[in-house]
Amino acid sequence: MDMATETVEMDSAHVRSVTVTTLASLAGIVAMLISEYAVEADPSSNVSLFVVVGAIAVQFPILKLAGVDTDDFSTKDYLYIAFMTFSLWFVSWTLLLTASTV
Repeated sequence: MDMATETVEMDSAHVRSVTVTTLASLAGIVAMLISEYAVEADPSSNVSLFVVVGAIAVQFPILKLAGVDTDDFSTKDYLYIAFMTFSLWFVSWTLLLTASTV
């Protein structure tokens, strides 16, 4: 394998990881916004958990459309996407809820 082929493969892996991380982060923030809206409409509902699970599930078809080979994903990749989405949802929603109480 020559140097040019290695560079292309490394660039492709980098673009894949940046795409997956960006989409997971944005999905977490969008899920937070939807959760906030749902809680304002009905504070006693548990819709927020379904929102974050839906945000995780909807990413895989979007990644396919973006050109990321999701057939090559391992369990680690699925757990990474779920963790990143959940973390961004949890942290941003916590900050939003805490800021509104001050």
